[in-house]
Amino acid sequence: MPSSAEAAPILITMGEPSGIGPEVAVAAFKHFGGQAGAHPLKLVGDASVFASHKDALIPTRAQVTAIPGQPDSANAAAVTEAIETAVASCLQGEAAAMVTAPINKAILNAAGFGFPGHTEFLAHLTGAHRAVMMLASDKLRVVPLTIHLPVADVPKAISKQAVFDAGEIILTALRRDFGVLNPRLAVAGLNPHAGEAGMLGGEDAAVIAPAIAALKARGFNIRGPLPADTLFHEEARKTYDAALCMYHDQALIPIKTLSFWDGVNVTLGLPIVRTSPDHGTALDIAGQGKADPRSMIAAIQMAADMADARFR
Repeated sequence: MPSSAEAAPILITMGEPSGIGPEVAVAAFKHFGGQAGAHPLKLVGDASVFASHKDALIPTRAQVTAIPGQPDSANAAAVTEAIETAVASCLQGEAAAMVTAPINKAILNAAGFGFPGHTEFLAHLTGAHRAVMMLASDKLRVVPLTIHLPVADVPKAISKQAVFDAGEIILTALRRDFGVLNPRLAVAGLNPHAGEAGMLGGEDAAVIAPAIAALKARGFNIRGPLPADTLFHEEARKTYDAALCMYHDQALIPIKTLSFWDGVNVTLGLPIVRTSPDHGTALDIAGQGKADPRSMIAAIQMAADMADARFR
């Protein structure tokens, strides 16, 4: 690592080169003047994509031909190489954190990419036992226990071990990466009214509650299962530092309602710091100068703050 962890760079990967990722990365780079706090910013990707910022570039060997709005599976090698390069630099202590621009999962999968998305790929590259996706802003932090699953498949994907592991990862990360000395975790129930004493479903009492009890026995500050419909209003949000939800929309609807433009995707459970803007490739507006960089700016700032908290 450079002379101090605080001086190590933050790496920003290009993501899907035909989407808005590169343009919001460049806009955010300009917003920060090339440096977030003590951390220089470096762009990782094809030289032609970041031609205007070659002095801050870590180029990929694989090249791309990027037409805005028209993703091409031939570019997949460069997209994944940028991620691999950033991960390797973070693992080797050469970088303080990485921020990933959005990828096009369908295009990558067509090229043989064997992972559902960034989170699983990063867990593979870092050897993490389990990675957890958090969506965070200055108003709310939420984690969906299950992510891209049909709603009908959610109940059987919820287990005591899964709830326990996710809760432990979240509470550990709140202390280590966010500087919360006594982190408080609220856990949403799966069913309406958290099951209404079994009348509206048995998973809350039979699966979620025992996991919460096990975490309490470890000394963690955790409550639940709680009715999700009363968990996210202003007064309720003051009572916890993060909320663990049972499925995708239960977590993402409140965070996107409260922080649509400045929410950040954070991967917990990794040996490195990784954040990402909370939006997709937006192919329909790519190359038109319409992309809003606020979520990328927030992701870079959060990466810098997390790196400072982790390495101080």
